[in-house]
Amino acid sequence: MALSTDRVNTDFDTVVVGGGIIGLCASWFLAEEGVAVLCIDDGRDAGSAANAGSLHVQMQSRMDRLFPQRVADYEKTLSIYPRAVDYWLEIERRLDQDIELNVGGGLMIAEDQDQVKRLAEKCRRENKHGVETQLIEKAELLRIAPYLNRDVCGAVYCAKEGKVNPLLANSAIRRAVIEYGGTIHTGSRVNNIDRSRDGFVVASDAGRFRTRRVMIAAGVGTGSLVAGLGIRLPTTAEPLHINITNFAVPFMKHLLQHAESALTMKQLNNGQVLIGGGWPAQPARESGAPGILLDSLIGNISLAQHVVPGISDLHIIRSWAGINTMLDLVSVLGEVETIPGLYIAVPGDAGYTLGPYCARLVIDQMSGRAPDYPLSPFSVMRFA
Repeated sequence: MALSTDRVNTDFDTVVVGGGIIGLCASWFLAEEGVAVLCIDDGRDAGSAANAGSLHVQMQSRMDRLFPQRVADYEKTLSIYPRAVDYWLEIERRLDQDIELNVGGGLMIAEDQDQVKRLAEKCRRENKHGVETQLIEKAELLRIAPYLNRDVCGAVYCAKEGKVNPLLANSAIRRAVIEYGGTIHTGSRVNNIDRSRDGFVVASDAGRFRTRRVMIAAGVGTGSLVAGLGIRLPTTAEPLHINITNFAVPFMKHLLQHAESALTMKQLNNGQVLIGGGWPAQPARESGAPGILLDSLIGNISLAQHVVPGISDLHIIRSWAGINTMLDLVSVLGEVETIPGLYIAVPGDAGYTLGPYCARLVIDQMSGRAPDYPLSPFSVMRFA
């Protein structure tokens, strides 16, 4: 619904910018509390809409491979991940709808003894920081995951990992926003946010809105929006590649990752296998989606077939790309100390995993309740 842009609408107490998993959850929680909330969603560069639905807890191999200088700070916030998965279970109960949530455990596979040694050290660091993982040897690994290549050497197992269907989850949460009286404007871009005497004025394609509070949960677009308010937040876009196969008899209950190479795999309830793991995609052009790179398509599928030989009989029926928001692997959450009433919610690595719980933490702070996880490590002021 488009509104006139020559007047200022004052019907909303809080405006949430961004309609991905964290923005939708925040809007739902506010509407549930009786807050007049408007969620404005551009719809472009929508990471949640293109997400594969992995629920990650253990440290992914790509962190040491791509961002070694950032891992130490990231490890200090590891304990938020199992809490986030627990909160997904609560979200499913509250939605009272099947969103194909399955916490069946995750495996990070090693194919040589050097990888096994690195996984053992990773296990030690994870358990030190509140993430329960364990190293399992080859015999046990092949017993619980007989579909793997017989040359595997071991794996790290994390019981908290799993998967969710993001299409079902996003749709259900969106309905919850509306059922509780929240308003969503889709396909509307926020162009500017200005401070006013009693709050903010949000200028968008859907109109101009005067509001007491603003929560910016716009993923990669968050950096440019807060820059207009004098806040530095260096969000960058990471286009990533994903594939999905045709239907197969269910055989894989775990979320699979590789100890060294870019790979994640999981099987949906309907039998389709999702294959991803961080292979690059073509950056998006103006007003367009990111594109597929042939090298990524071939490399991703070849590695998946090597690790799980049984998928050789399946066919890739669709490949697509989505935008991952990159910062320093750590979330940015909470009220901006220098601008009361302005809140930022950008989840760190594995943002879909963190989304609902991060939204809960910020809304608790916004509503005057003490969040049950400290927000101090997630302050935007670390970039000042």
